[in-house]
Amino acid sequence: MTVPILAAIDWAQIVQLTVSSAIGVEAMVFAMAAIGLNIHFGYTGLLNFGHVGFMAMGGYGVGIAIVTWQLNPYLAILIGVVFALVLALILGVPTLRLRADYLAIVTIAASEVIRIMARSTTLRGLTRGAEGLNEFAGEYYSLSPFKQNLYEWGPFFFTGNNLFIVIIGWILVILLAVMVWQLMRSPWGRVLKAIREDEDAARALGKNAYWYKMQSLMLGGAIGGMAGMLQVIAKSTVQPDTFVPVITFFIWTVLILGGVGRVWSPIVGSMIFWGLLALMENLLRQFVAEGWIPPSLMDSNQVGIFRFILVGLGLIALMTFRPQGIFGSREEMALDAR
Repeated sequence: MTVPILAAIDWAQIVQLTVSSAIGVEAMVFAMAAIGLNIHFGYTGLLNFGHVGFMAMGGYGVGIAIVTWQLNPYLAILIGVVFALVLALILGVPTLRLRADYLAIVTIAASEVIRIMARSTTLRGLTRGAEGLNEFAGEYYSLSPFKQNLYEWGPFFFTGNNLFIVIIGWILVILLAVMVWQLMRSPWGRVLKAIREDEDAARALGKNAYWYKMQSLMLGGAIGGMAGMLQVIAKSTVQPDTFVPVITFFIWTVLILGGVGRVWSPIVGSMIFWGLLALMENLLRQFVAEGWIPPSLMDSNQVGIFRFILVGLGLIALMTFRPQGIFGSREEMALDAR
């Protein structure tokens, strides 16, 4: 029975959709966001449970700068980074002198405050509330050398705009990974690791742990803001409900899947995560369409939810048998939450 089922599956379509998802816009955006979170948690030991807030600040920075303030698209990118840096300062000043769990509480609350404020009618003149900002992505797509066609190379297929964003985004991801690799090999990076391992010892050696943690929060937040910019440009809209708390935990999943404290792990973790989701969804849809899964158990509308259940079970198994992730080490998972 197994052989006829496997033979009936359209493996070419599944492979094409899986590979395209593994290197697509979502994989690229979450890889970049996870690089920023890795600086926070993997290298400095900062518990940031509101990373989506930095993405929101970057996305809204671009949208507001172009739509509301009528600035040019290059300056808008700088505005998005500044928004993310300001958020890092606002969050870091009152919390980084306290225990690690205070930062976790403040960041997750701040991300929701940002989303609710963006939805509010009070700021509608700036953010357009729940409607969002929509007339800005064309400023960037006008720079694209690709036409609005469907481009296919082997298992890869993208529209012209998506291909442009994917190429630019992955180039930035690689450059940021190289930058982080160089920084973590420098004396600055070694201080961050020392703070993660034993903050009191770092202080005893004359290092200003508070200032180093602030720099880490700002750098990782700026990278998260850049991920938010790419996400809203790819979607051609910036809306408050794009930045819900579950996005932060997707980023954490990507980071832990690859392994914390490793430069390339967030990239590989994001590709595996989104590739697995696409693989599970397309397999399940074909099983449902062929009648191999009875309607009483699952229909096509429930596939999207069930794929997360399957991937979640796989992650539970991973955390049980290899909690450090695929490429991580148990030492990097240690956290002094004082």
